[in-house]
Amino acid sequence: MKRPAIFIDRDGTINEQMGYINHLSRFHILPGVPEAIRLLNENNYLVIVVSNQSGIARGYFSLELLEQIHTYMKDSLKKSGAEIDAIFYCPHYPRSKIKEYAIECECRKPKTGMIKQAMEKFDIDLEQSYMIGDHFTDLEFASNSGLKSIMVKTGYGLGEVDFILPGFKCKPVIIADDLLDAVKWILKK
Repeated sequence: MKRPAIFIDRDGTINEQMGYINHLSRFHILPGVPEAIRLLNENNYLVIVVSNQSGIARGYFSLELLEQIHTYMKDSLKKSGAEIDAIFYCPHYPRSKIKEYAIECECRKPKTGMIKQAMEKFDIDLEQSYMIGDHFTDLEFASNSGLKSIMVKTGYGLGEVDFILPGFKCKPVIIADDLLDAVKWILKK
């Protein structure tokens, strides 16, 4: 049976935006995130993280560190009764000096490769699904994927709302204070 999914950007939406997270000590989950994800779990939503991680291609951190951060994130959330169903990320950057990652791929947001990966793994009801993020590329990714989008004011969100969103073609269904505010809005619908 199809289930709705909430696709969530990582940096700036789940964790504090600190540029490239190149050490585990720099990864800090934002307040309200465990509760938001737990609420989604309790209401039968799939929780899927979708994140561009070009720092791998740029040589700023390793794939092993990224996996360590994701394990830490999942374990930390699980201690609060919150579970992530899947994490999809794009390690590519076309102008990378690391040849294996220097490609023009289909998975880098705003392209839709990560949605396609999620659809292969889960039976998702896209019409009832949302994308939540703090950057205009998240809105464009949602639009390209047939998802409704929510912009959060955490991370880059405040600046995006003030300076990018007014002239941007893709508009979110709402602008939320943070992930918890966005989830509460979804659950009220």
